Amino acid sequence: MSRDHVQPAQSPTATGPGGPADALAGSPAEDPADGSSRGPATGSADAPFLELLARGASADAYEQPVLLARLQGRPPQRIAALEDAKRLALRVRSEMEGRRRREAELSALFETAHDLAGLRDLDAVLQAIVQRARSLLGTDVAYLTLNDPARGDTHMRVTEGSVAAGFQQLRLGMGEGLGGLVAQTARPYVTDDYFKDARFQHTGTIDTGVRDEGLVAILGVPLMIGPQVIGVLFAADRRARVFEREQIALLGSFAALAAAAIDTANLLTETRSALDRLERANEIIRDRSSVIERASDVHDRLAELVLRGGGVHDVAAAVSEILDGTVRFTEAGAVPDAALEASRADGHAVRHGTEWVAAVTAGGELLGALVLRGQPGLDPVDQRTLERAAMVTSLLLLARRSAAEAEQRVRGELLDDLLDARDRDPRLLRERAARLHADLDATHVVLAARLDGGAADADQEAAARRRLWSAASHLAATRHGLAAARDGGTVLLLPLGPRDTATGLALRTAGQLGKAVHEPVTVGASAPVEDLVTRPDAVAAAYTEGQRCLDALRLLGRAGDGAAAEDFGFLGLLLAGDRDIPGFVERTVGQVVAYDERRGTELVRTLDAYFAQGMSPVRTKDALHVHVNTVAQRLERVGRLLGDDWQSPARALEIQLALRLHRLSAAPRR
Repeated sequence: MSRDHVQPAQSPTATGPGGPADALAGSPAEDPADGSSRGPATGSADAPFLELLARGASADAYEQPVLLARLQGRPPQRIAALEDAKRLALRVRSEMEGRRRREAELSALFETAHDLAGLRDLDAVLQAIVQRARSLLGTDVAYLTLNDPARGDTHMRVTEGSVAAGFQQLRLGMGEGLGGLVAQTARPYVTDDYFKDARFQHTGTIDTGVRDEGLVAILGVPLMIGPQVIGVLFAADRRARVFEREQIALLGSFAALAAAAIDTANLLTETRSALDRLERANEIIRDRSSVIERASDVHDRLAELVLRGGGVHDVAAAVSEILDGTVRFTEAGAVPDAALEASRADGHAVRHGTEWVAAVTAGGELLGALVLRGQPGLDPVDQRTLERAAMVTSLLLLARRSAAEAEQRVRGELLDDLLDARDRDPRLLRERAARLHADLDATHVVLAARLDGGAADADQEAAARRRLWSAASHLAATRHGLAAARDGGTVLLLPLGPRDTATGLALRTAGQLGKAVHEPVTVGASAPVEDLVTRPDAVAAAYTEGQRCLDALRLLGRAGDGAAAEDFGFLGLLLAGDRDIPGFVERTVGQVVAYDERRGTELVRTLDAYFAQGMSPVRTKDALHVHVNTVAQRLERVGRLLGDDWQSPARALEIQLALRLHRLSAAPRR
């Protein structure tokens, strides 16, 4: 409410019957010309002051009618009447101002009480109290401090009108400063000049904060809950001033409301905390009940799956629904090794990032894993549910394996027939392969696999070979290929993908079989083979080539690795069954030969001379009868075509052999 606003309809009776307003309204008026008295009229002495009261003019404006009468030379009686009317009008104005102020104070207290009744945010209520106290008392700053029992001091909670950051973050010890005096006595205290007042304890921290804020006059009233002082509400000015009793009482009323707000908030907090504890207890009870129900549900559903012949994916789907996540069965190679090995060693599900992994094992064999996604946090019961599902999965896999062993034997028999060149009727071979979901018209690679872990005795070695054959058969079935036990190891016939290589297939097969049997498995691969059903000896020759690669890997100490003949450079010529000399020459120096054919250059001739002269550019230029810079330029071009390491001993040996084979193959026939 505006400090100077007055409603015109209420101003004549603002002080009640018989008050100064009635005296003004009923005072005699004098004629401006002869000074004679007459009743209330337009020219009465109180008329201009009533108009000033009606429009809420400032106190200085009430001097104007008197000054104007003197300037106009009005009679003394007229001037005296105006002086009397002015005094009465100022009294009326003062009482009206007081009533407006009290009305505003009561309104502010009412609004604060209303805020307190609907308390939702304690900070907002305290901020509103401080703002209203500052506004109604007309001070520069208002602030509220609260005691902190945990730290044994007092801290600034809310400020309004403050400009100094240090003052807003002030913490002071108990009993220090004006607030300490208020807290000790539980009574309001006021100081006209803070720094000259010796009634309370001055400290450097408090004085610095007050000085930074520029405060001089400070009024403090206690915030009390019962007999306990919990804080202090302050109003302060940056100049000396005297606080009236009404202002002290008003600030005390605001302090009482602030204390009530804090007390109510504390009670609400305690109530909410108690309700939260009760809710948590209820949740625990509900969770325990739910755990028992879930465990019973898991047992019933998994037992039903086993009895009705469900599969691995049925188990995963049922557990996904129970655990409210996504469970899938994966092969051993698709799960991080560390998590899989930890689960296998402990026999429990383990957490890996946001996933849970439970190894599916049977005896010493790792069959795969159940992976749970979408539930990073599992309680012990849910964890045991996942582990129980992994156990059921292993039982189902073993049952499926028993049924699949017959199919594996059929696959082995078909591969044996291909290797031994029996039953060469293409139609029958295709029909037998189709029943096994294999396509013999596709491009395949023959892989020879063998265990390289030392067995303690013959029984253990036989068991390890059975595990290798089982793992190879499983891999062949998933890849639409064939597998058979042969020559103390295992042979696989796997289709070659459009972007795959024999080397890549050998490496992956060695890794997958090694993880499945937990021993190093070495794999040698043949070159890609086509037309399996029409070429009687194609599979047998490819198997011989794969065995040679396998033997070479073992002789080179590369146990547990996989490779094809093309990985051994010129040694591959000795290992490969078809002695692919043109292919070796093309892979080794084909780019140089092609460059000479396109550009008409002599890079091949320069390479021959360079190696013949002991890789000396000076002797090479003499042999070719060219400048040494020409030799250097040609060798630089060779490096760009063959790679920077073409002069390393191993590459140089292969390049020399390829050049000689190229020269022999290009020699004229007689």
